[in-house]
Amino acid sequence: MKEIFSQRNHYLEYDIDSREDITLGITTRKDGYSSYPENAFNMARYIDDNQENITAHQKILADEIGFNCENWVFPIQTHENKVQEVFSDDKGKNIKALTNELHGIDGLFTYESNLLLTMCFADCVPIYLYDVKNKYIGLCHAGWRGTYTQILKEMIDQYNGELANLRIVIGPSTSNTYEINEDIYNKFNSLPIDASLYIEKREQDRYGIDLKRANELLAIHYGISPEHIVKTSHCTASETDLFFSYRVEKGNTGRMLAFIGRK
Repeated sequence: MKEIFSQRNHYLEYDIDSREDITLGITTRKDGYSSYPENAFNMARYIDDNQENITAHQKILADEIGFNCENWVFPIQTHENKVQEVFSDDKGKNIKALTNELHGIDGLFTYESNLLLTMCFADCVPIYLYDVKNKYIGLCHAGWRGTYTQILKEMIDQYNGELANLRIVIGPSTSNTYEINEDIYNKFNSLPIDASLYIEKREQDRYGIDLKRANELLAIHYGISPEHIVKTSHCTASETDLFFSYRVEKGNTGRMLAFIGRK
């Protein structure tokens, strides 16, 4: 499978031929100022890192993608399935410092331009959405909880457009090296998609789950054409030279920043 993301200085970029006004990507872990771990390009203010490092990394990324930090917006993610539309008035929220605004939000969308939607990741699935004809863009955070509670369905339900025009990009996350127990397996078995297509039994009470594939199947189930979904081959758990991995590094690591915006 041909890789859909191209590597730039501090981030991976997905080029949208039909929409040159849209910027879509995710940062890597390389060549930063954070010691969490060494020389890391950490983008999260909510972990044990010098806040000046995150500010410096934001400025570097802003210069590289041509999107001023004042136009960014960041929610306080809590691994749920709450989705919110954001507007120009939301620009700058949780960028220079974290606040109580946009708390508990794991999905953002907007129809406005010059607004960069951002979220942090370190194994969970970043899912980007855009419309090929109108002004809609969206971004959501799908770990096992977000996938099980179908945050992608929430995004699709709140999209105001023709499903035939909606495109979905599934970004770097853990592969089926991610393991779950019997209780969580039973939760996923209740979803309206075939669990055997993305979960494999390993040993007693252990199952490997491919969350990227699960969200791809959910998107198809809710009306997105398979040809309108693209999925990266990058795996955060097996490429720790390029990505942070919360599970592999047992929580002692930084976070990447996924982003999508329209100029």
